[in-house]
Amino acid sequence: MPDLHLHPAVAAAFPAARIAVLTARGVRGTTGPWPATEAALARLEAELADGDWHPADEHDPRIAAWHAAYRAFGTNPRRVRPSADALGRRLAKQGALPRINPAVDSYNAVSVRHALPAGAFDLAAVDGPIEVRFADGGEEFTPLGEPGTVERPRPGEVVYADAAGVLTRHWNHRDAHRTRVTEHATDVLFVLETMGGDGPELDTAAEELSTLLAPHSESVTVRRLG
Repeated sequence: MPDLHLHPAVAAAFPAARIAVLTARGVRGTTGPWPATEAALARLEAELADGDWHPADEHDPRIAAWHAAYRAFGTNPRRVRPSADALGRRLAKQGALPRINPAVDSYNAVSVRHALPAGAFDLAAVDGPIEVRFADGGEEFTPLGEPGTVERPRPGEVVYADAAGVLTRHWNHRDAHRTRVTEHATDVLFVLETMGGDGPELDTAAEELSTLLAPHSESVTVRRLG
């Protein structure tokens, strides 16, 4: 299993942070539709349209906890929003979630349903262990979809990083282009995150994501950090 860990300084600063790490091997993203994922997305959109459910916003404790964390490491969460907040706002405004590819669509569905930030990395593009740590200001980051852009996270910003650079900025706001998950990725590391301590929702969400991934992967393993 790939090494992903919380730096002790981040764990100490954010003791309620928990991360579910799912490793899917032998993912089959090009062999046809994933019916359960398509159904999960359709169910979210139908419930929203019927008024039976609405994505969590910043008044929900699950999102509010991330806003507080962002402010603690110096990011304005209303300008640079946690991923679950941004995705939920997009769904509420547009009435539908984007369809990217089955693996990404799977974690998006779980993220919005449970108001938990989620992400994924193509392990073929990851260079060594992944660490959730404070940036030192010298790292480089190329945003998803902008391969010609290089940013430098400011010192103290929480990032995911490997030996080659930063994989996400502002903890979970935006992923890097290098490790993006396409339909051709075969070994993928997924993360689901909470600032809610030891509540059961993270485990429930991880189980749901594993259930979506398992029929289309050779193996799926789950572990928790924090």
